[in-house]
Amino acid sequence: MSSDDENDLIFKALASATRRRMLDEIKDAPLTTGDLCQRFPELDRCTVMQHLKVLEGADLVIARREGRERWNHLNSMPIKQIHDRWIGPYAERAVSLLDRLKTDLET
Repeated sequence: MSSDDENDLIFKALASATRRRMLDEIKDAPLTTGDLCQRFPELDRCTVMQHLKVLEGADLVIARREGRERWNHLNSMPIKQIHDRWIGPYAERAVSLLDRLKTDLET
């Protein structure tokens, strides 16, 4: 799979507010699928699993089985790669433009 295809999967996964909330829930510590279901009472278990499947497909979630439980761990590397590729360079350019504007206004 090409880098662009991988980025498309990540952006698709992050496009959903529900999936972003799920990532927020597992940011500090992994949660079982049952725990996630309890934190999203508006969703049935099947829907939670569908969202997790999209997150796993984008490599944002790594699932580990321990007995009957499925633990969902955040993999922040794809987000860092998106930041390094897209956000960092654009932010750097914006900061540079603001710095030039400040300099121009001060002179």
